Amino acid sequence: MKKLNNVKSLFEGLHTFILLWATQAFSTLGSSMTSYALVIWSYQQTGSALSTSLLSICSYAPYVLLSIFAGALSDRWNKKHTMLVCDTIAAVSTAAVFYLLSAGRLEIWHLYFINGLNGLMNTIQQPASDVAVSLLTPKKQYQRVSGMRSFSNSLVTVLNPIAAMTVMSFWGIGAVIAIDLATFAVAFLTLAFFIRIPEEKLASGAQTGSLLKAAGEGLGYMRKNRGILDLILFLAAINLVASMYNAALPAMLLSRNGGSKMALGWVNACGGLANVAGSIWVSMSAPPKSRMRVICNSLLFSMSTENFFLAFGRSAPVWCFGAVLGWLFIPFMSANMDVLIRSHTPLEIQGRVYSVRNTLQFFTIPVGYLLGGLFVDKVFEPIMGRQAAGSYLVHAFGSGKGSGAAMLFFFLGITGVLICLFFRKDRHLWDLEERM
Repeated sequence: MKKLNNVKSLFEGLHTFILLWATQAFSTLGSSMTSYALVIWSYQQTGSALSTSLLSICSYAPYVLLSIFAGALSDRWNKKHTMLVCDTIAAVSTAAVFYLLSAGRLEIWHLYFINGLNGLMNTIQQPASDVAVSLLTPKKQYQRVSGMRSFSNSLVTVLNPIAAMTVMSFWGIGAVIAIDLATFAVAFLTLAFFIRIPEEKLASGAQTGSLLKAAGEGLGYMRKNRGILDLILFLAAINLVASMYNAALPAMLLSRNGGSKMALGWVNACGGLANVAGSIWVSMSAPPKSRMRVICNSLLFSMSTENFFLAFGRSAPVWCFGAVLGWLFIPFMSANMDVLIRSHTPLEIQGRVYSVRNTLQFFTIPVGYLLGGLFVDKVFEPIMGRQAAGSYLVHAFGSGKGSGAAMLFFFLGITGVLICLFFRKDRHLWDLEERM
């Protein structure tokens, strides 16, 4: 009985959040399966790393360009209604893909346009969703909630490639999209009829001031809180490296000797399993003595392991082991960063602050995807293609298509380590922790 009470106390005050979290995660799994299947489809159509990376660029471009205004709108609009409308439009775009695919008329430019629309909906929805978490969560549960959200994202990463490839193998890509639409229906009905999200009190003037002025308030808050700004810039630099990694990974594992669609799925799944383990770990852990130390050390460990295993590995087991090392401690970074920002930001302006965070922290992602695709196709593959059979670079990174991506991973590892070491010396980050 005592153990049961202890378990209940772990999740005290989180009943409504858990319902929202579980159903939204279910819907995210369906959407991720569709995205994964369409990446495979697009690479098979074009054989280009740049063409597949453009899918992500189109998704992130609206996120970067319009987030600062979306947060100002989020602070004015009803959070629940915003989430429902955005989810509905995204589902309609998915249905359009299903129709075009069934009619044999789907082309890569259709996916660019639809990904851009979905990116716009995510831009508007994300700050509303972030504030909704704060409204549904007691402050003492922030770390646990961050760990739970990381857990669901990690579980999606594990299940997504396996589920998508299984469904595609037996029933085709159309069945993947149908599952996506079904999971959307579950999440939509749950949010619409079973979840009440309280509305926070608006800050003075937020309802009547201009949209541009309201958006500027989020940026002004960060300028006055330099520790938060520098923390976000730290993650922006890491996101640049991570997005180049994501752009290069399918190109390497789908074309290199020892690679295949199955290898790509296993590497993604192993990274997701490590994320699941790390998420459970951080969810059950007590608050650390130094959140900044956890953030810096987690990212340093990740950057100094996985990229080098991918660069020098020659088989799926080695790549999978690197993925486990690279992703195991990422939930610790994510949870502690979320606690720092959420705890330092007044609830009434969180939408604006989170939107500015989205713009600053994630603007490097489309840049990274573009650079990753360009570097693989235009720089490193040509370099490796000119190497003699017995050269040092061939011994280090292999030969044939995919060796250029392996070479890129080596440089990404070095860059990531240098970024972590640079920001560890930023005094503003440590000042932020002292004000907790």
